[in-house]
Amino acid sequence: MSTTMGRMEFGLFMPPQHYARQNATRAIHRNLETIQYAESLGFTEAWIGEHHTGGSEIIGPSDLFIAAAVERTSRIRLGTGVASLPYHHPLDVVERAVFLDHLSYGRTMFGVGPGSLPSDGHQIGLDWSTTRARMVESLEVIYELLTSEGTVSHEADWFTLKDAALQIGLYSAEPKFVFTAMESPFGPSLAGKYGGGLLSLSATTAAGYAALGRHWAVAEEQAEKHGRTVDRADWRVVVMMHIAETKEEAYAQCDPGLFKWVTTVQGGSERTLEWFQGDPDAPAPTGPPSVEDLAMFLGSTKVACIGTPADAVEVIQGLVEATGGFGKVLIYAGMDWANQADSYKSLELLSREVLPHFNGSMNYQIRSEARVMKTLEARRAEQRTSIKAATVKYDADNK
Repeated sequence: MSTTMGRMEFGLFMPPQHYARQNATRAIHRNLETIQYAESLGFTEAWIGEHHTGGSEIIGPSDLFIAAAVERTSRIRLGTGVASLPYHHPLDVVERAVFLDHLSYGRTMFGVGPGSLPSDGHQIGLDWSTTRARMVESLEVIYELLTSEGTVSHEADWFTLKDAALQIGLYSAEPKFVFTAMESPFGPSLAGKYGGGLLSLSATTAAGYAALGRHWAVAEEQAEKHGRTVDRADWRVVVMMHIAETKEEAYAQCDPGLFKWVTTVQGGSERTLEWFQGDPDAPAPTGPPSVEDLAMFLGSTKVACIGTPADAVEVIQGLVEATGGFGKVLIYAGMDWANQADSYKSLELLSREVLPHFNGSMNYQIRSEARVMKTLEARRAEQRTSIKAATVKYDADNK
C-alpha cells in the first residue's frame, strides 16, 4: 500500500567527497558549517555517509559527526547515509541509533545499507559477496531489538547475541528505516517490507536513472505483500548540482574544483567515471578537459547540473516526471566543486528560486500578484482621483 506525497522538501546528501590534499580538520568543520547554513535556508534534512578508505570520503563514524551537528542546529533532521550494517555488531548499531534519537529529541534518521566500498570491507576481512545477506540478517535482529519487549538471542557466523535487550527505547514513536537504492531492487524491496523510506542514488547513473520509476513499484509490491504502507513523501532522490546566476559563472566557479573531483576523487575511487556516464560507450574526455567538457560529460546523466536555477528546475522536473513524484530532493554536498562562498550561494539560489517551484510556497504570491495586475489600471485611477480630491480639499481649506 502507498500513500501520496505532500510538499516537496530539499535536503543535503553529504558523503562527503573531498580531494585528499587538503586540511582534513578544516574539511570536517566546513561540512558542519554547511549543514548549519542549509538549515538557515530552510533545508529540512542532511544525510551523512560512512566510509573508511580512499582518503576523500573522510567521515567514518557518521554517528559522531551527527552528534556534533545536533548540537550546532535546532530544526534540520540528520540521518546516517547510511550505516553499513555488515561492518558492525547489530546491538552496537541500534544502541547508537537510539541514543542519537534521544540526544536530538527525535531529529535523527536511521539510514541503513550493505556498504559501498569493497576496500572498506577488505580492511575488516569481509567477503564482499556476503554484504547483502549480512545486512538483511542484521536488520532483522535490529528490528526485533527495537520492537520486542523480551530479550533477543541470535547466533550468526559473524556475530552473537545472548539474551540481548535495549536499556532505553526510541525517543520517536516507532522505528523507521531508510534504505539506499541504486539499480537493483534490493533497497526498494526492503523499504516495502519494513514500511520504510527510500534514498535513491540512482539518478547519478544512466542505468540507475532508467531504473528510478521501477523503484517505487517494487516498494509498493513488497509493502502490500507484508501488510505495510509506504509513502512517497519518504522517497528521497539524490542529485548533483552547482548553481549560479549564469551558466558561465557556474562553470567558472567549478574551475578547477570539478576537475580535481573527477581526477582525484572519482579517478581514485572504486566508483569509476563510467559509473556516472550517460552513454556507457561514450569516451571519457581526453585531457585535460575543460570545465565545460566535464559538465557536459556528467550532464549526460541528466542530473549532474552545473548551470542556472532554470536548469535546476528543468532537471528536477524531469526526475518528477520519470518517477511519478517523490517527497525530497537531496543535493550532493561536500564535493569541493566550488569554494565555500560559491557553494553557499548555490544553496541560496536553490532555496530562493528552485524550491518554490516544487513546494508550492510561491503560489499565494503569484495569485496575489495576478489579482492586483488584473485591476491595476482601475486601482491607479482610484489613487489619482484620491490624490486630486485631497489636493482640491487642501486648497479650498487654506484659501
